[in-house]
Amino acid sequence: MISTETLESAVATGVISADQRDRLYAIERGPEPAETDEGTEENLRLIGGGNDLFVTVGIVLLTAGFYFVLNTTITGQPILIAGLLAAFSWIVAEFVTRQRRMKLSSTVLSLAFTVAAVVGLSLLANASYAIRRPDSLWQLLALRQMVAPAGYIVFGGTIAATILYFWRFRVPVLAGVIAIAATLLAFLQTALLLYDGVAAGAVAAPQIEDMPELLRAALYMPLVCGLIVFGAAVLLDLHDRERRTIWSDCAFWLHVVSAPMLVHPLFIMATGQDVVLGNIEPDGNASIMLGVLILGFVYVALAIDRRSLLVPTLAYFGSLGIYYLINSTANTTGIPPFALILVVVGTLIIIFGAGWQHIRNLIVRPTLPTSLLNKLPPIKVQAYK
Repeated sequence: MISTETLESAVATGVISADQRDRLYAIERGPEPAETDEGTEENLRLIGGGNDLFVTVGIVLLTAGFYFVLNTTITGQPILIAGLLAAFSWIVAEFVTRQRRMKLSSTVLSLAFTVAAVVGLSLLANASYAIRRPDSLWQLLALRQMVAPAGYIVFGGTIAATILYFWRFRVPVLAGVIAIAATLLAFLQTALLLYDGVAAGAVAAPQIEDMPELLRAALYMPLVCGLIVFGAAVLLDLHDRERRTIWSDCAFWLHVVSAPMLVHPLFIMATGQDVVLGNIEPDGNASIMLGVLILGFVYVALAIDRRSLLVPTLAYFGSLGIYYLINSTANTTGIPPFALILVVVGTLIIIFGAGWQHIRNLIVRPTLPTSLLNKLPPIKVQAYK
């Protein structure tokens, strides 16, 4: 039997087409059996087996050794060292990723390349513009002419290098890296536009008393970016409903990146809390809004069949609740609202882990039209009679 890795490598090298690969999958599966929960779990395809893990350990040791050799032989040239590490990761990936398609090893190599590229670009930007911490307001204002090109070098260069690496090796985790770099670039551009508006007199300079409202308005930026990343992930999911190609794996990482950018702004907007300044306990009404927000994320995750969207969401709410409970006073009477939220979050995780597809069948199938269900990932259990 031909392995999945061999078929994916054949598609990547142009030996067969993606359609031919899918038909080979269909022949191997044979007649469709009665659908059950078995084999319906979300396949992350993060590790290819024991040999993949073995090679990953070797790559970590080899990369660390190569770094120390460079650091010893090429002293005082960190930019060159970063560039050589990025080139080293690329060369190793030509065999590990391009030829062998080892999943975990490819992910580690791609992240090593990204880190080396980011460090090298950051050092290059700092050497070119020598940005230092300002000692006065005038020095802060003067940073505008240096921060903009330096930011474009770091974030724009990271996006370009990552896209080039992805084009060559098709490593899914880089989709998340590109999304993060693009989001940071959008933040930089928004800050520069605000600065230019204040400098030109078109926007009033914020006062100290305006800072809470300014911080709240700033939440729209990650929210918009999160919606864009989430939309891209959904489009990739719709393109691959059966979750068989690399684009589905890219969608997984985009969901992981988009979830925090959506959850944090929506949490503050829905509950009226100020997480930045430490007030995180919602009152009764805010707790109701928070419960509605959690249910909304749960429903969307069920509809698109993505636990990768739900896990960061529930982890955020759960960690926030644990933080409050640890820091709350010992003599508090009654049950804190966040204690109930922790109970709900924990219960949801256990229930969903036990029967994800059955829950999708019970909740999603009756509430969405057939035309939309046919575009979403299939519900892999039979409808209850």
